Amino acid sequence: MVSGADMSANLAAADELIGEAAARGAQMVALPEHFSLMAASEADRLRACEREGSGPVQDFLGEAAARHGIWIVGGTLPLAADNPKKTRNAVLVFDDSGNQVARYDKIHLFGFSRDEEQYDEDASIEPGSRVACFDSPAGKIGLAVCYDLRFPELFRAMGKVDLIVLPAAFTRTTGLAHWETLLRARAIENQCYLAAAAQGGAHPNGRSTWGHSMIVDPWGDILACRPEGAGVVVADLDPVWLVTVRKCLPALSHRRPELF
Repeated sequence: MVSGADMSANLAAADELIGEAAARGAQMVALPEHFSLMAASEADRLRACEREGSGPVQDFLGEAAARHGIWIVGGTLPLAADNPKKTRNAVLVFDDSGNQVARYDKIHLFGFSRDEEQYDEDASIEPGSRVACFDSPAGKIGLAVCYDLRFPELFRAMGKVDLIVLPAAFTRTTGLAHWETLLRARAIENQCYLAAAAQGGAHPNGRSTWGHSMIVDPWGDILACRPEGAGVVVADLDPVWLVTVRKCLPALSHRRPELF
């Protein structure tokens, strides 16, 4: 997606893309970070904040999941934080009946400073503190968001998962340099599938995101990718291939965590 500051327009765009994915046979759909609002200011983001269990974005996600009979990993949306001046950047997961079944709050907050390009998520976002996984028809799934990708210990803490879903809004600068390398590394070292749904394009608030939404298999091969712009990336996850990779190269069972 290439979300902007108009939530209604963003939700309409997401609804169209969810429908396209479902029509192409998707059983689970992941949306990007900030899919419902790429705010023009932190004040706008705070005003759009919802409490878990109630709000227009959550209603939209649950209704869309039930209407299409699919699971939805709802990108991220701003949820209420302990600090009233901040929000949580949260992923909510809805099953095919429209019930919320999991939540993950982004743990690692992005900071970057080079020339005129400045980001400081810690100024407006309250970090989460818990690893989140959930069981689904696709197996055990771990959740992470964007900047989390740079911290491999988070993914190890998930244990053995079949799929990692990572909503993101990587900047063009850092995405060009590191995005594909980090995605493939996380899939290879955890011997699992990885689906990364990313913002990709020029946003009305002046931000430029890298895109390249992709699905990577446990061997590190890219199964599908959309470089930039709104659209759908679809791939089949093969449980037999997952077992084959882990059997022929049993790296997960060779770990020696007691030494570190």
